[in-house]
Amino acid sequence: MKNHFLTFLALLYLSIGMAQETKNSFTLDEAINFALENNYSAINANRDIADAKKQKWETIAAGLPQINGAVSYQNQLKQPISLIPAEFFGGEEGTFAPVIFSEPQSLTATATLSQQIFDGSYIVGVQATKTFIAYSKNNQEKTKLEVKKAVVQAYGNVLLAEESVKILENNIATLEKNLFETKKIYENGLGDEESVEQLQITLSSVENQLKNAERLKIITLQMLNLTMGIATDSHTLLSDNLDDLAQQETDLAFADTSFNLNNNVDYKMALNLNEQRALELKLQRSKALPTLNAFINYGSSSYSDQFNFFKDETEWFDYSVVGVDLNIPIFSSLKRSASTQRAKIALEKSKTQLTEAEQQIKLQLKKAQSDYILAIEQYATYKENLALAERIENKNQIKYSEGIASSFELRQAQLQLYDAQNTYLQSMVDVINTKTELEVVLNN
Repeated sequence: MKNHFLTFLALLYLSIGMAQETKNSFTLDEAINFALENNYSAINANRDIADAKKQKWETIAAGLPQINGAVSYQNQLKQPISLIPAEFFGGEEGTFAPVIFSEPQSLTATATLSQQIFDGSYIVGVQATKTFIAYSKNNQEKTKLEVKKAVVQAYGNVLLAEESVKILENNIATLEKNLFETKKIYENGLGDEESVEQLQITLSSVENQLKNAERLKIITLQMLNLTMGIATDSHTLLSDNLDDLAQQETDLAFADTSFNLNNNVDYKMALNLNEQRALELKLQRSKALPTLNAFINYGSSSYSDQFNFFKDETEWFDYSVVGVDLNIPIFSSLKRSASTQRAKIALEKSKTQLTEAEQQIKLQLKKAQSDYILAIEQYATYKENLALAERIENKNQIKYSEGIASSFELRQAQLQLYDAQNTYLQSMVDVINTKTELEVVLNN
């Protein structure tokens, strides 16, 4: 029995250890889908919709029957005294006698049923809840697009940092080899000291770049985790590589995708604003209409000189009231008129903002299309430039080893190669990011 227990503990410990070593691995699409469920802003956007639905019922319920109960207990520590003509009790005419009309303690219980019959602002309020829910859904849609965009950028930055580290490590290995060979040549009296110093300068610069790239790799991964809704210190692995993603996202035909303005989330939110302003105008106008409410209540009261209201012999006195309240706005010194005029102005402003938003979105589309096409063109150009820079640097390596090229010429070729490497890596990220920007505008 003891052996079985020890075996169980060992398996449990092993399973816990394996669970702790489990690593999250994501392709770009998987990272986006995960973030849409777990990103902090996305979670709160979902809650905003739930809140809007509750607010809708809250508004509707205000016009439905309301029942309220009230219980009131009073103990008159010093009872009020009233004066009545003494002649009522056979006293002298023209004099008054002090009288206490009630018991010192009283308990009253009342239940009231009220019903709104007509209120223009209630009707407008119910209509406004539909607009608010639509706005919350559009806001959720916009949040999802922003989350997707943020994940793509963060994912690309991590890949960029990883590729930069690999390239810099290779460059350092090549430089260390060159420096070692150059030192040997110099020590044998066949070279000059300047060649050694030139290579040392280049090596130190690239080593600093590598340290920075390694730090950026950690920071960009933490940014990706944060965007995805994962703890920043989680060990996240990226399944895609930068070159494959860039090729996958290279599609010039996508730049000509048909555009429907009504699908753009910013335009839909501008329409929401117009609807809201129109309802605010209706609300101000409704305040000039009368309101009608009805109510009925039922209550019971009991009086005593001591607290014995819950005994069977206690006498209770019932009462009930039914009534209707009609409130008619007559004159407000033009306050309602000013409020209505302000609502009209706000509506006209929102219409202008809608027109402006339409023009801005169309311009945003053209820019996104242009940026995407440029990114694809630069990606192809910088890929060719990198190949040329690699050949130039390789030729200079050979010339330098044969003593034909100087250390300065080799350093210039190396710097040109390093610049081409950085530019090429950034061009791949630009292709991915600009396509995402275009997808956001198209709401694709």
